[in-house]
Amino acid sequence: MDEDFIEERVRDIRQLAAKADPFTRKRLLDLADTYERKLRPVQPAATRGTPRLSQTMR
Repeated sequence: MDEDFIEERVRDIRQLAAKADPFTRKRLLDLADTYERKLRPVQPAATRGTPRLSQTMR
């Protein structure tokens, strides 16, 4: 998908969520988060500098 399309879709979904009932709002915000993750993929934990569990238990 095109980045501009995704950004517009996220903006539209968040506008709808602002007017929705609590249940629908949560579902719409989750959908917007899903689209945003497509724009900014999550880096693996090892490259982010986050300590691994085995390192913190020493």
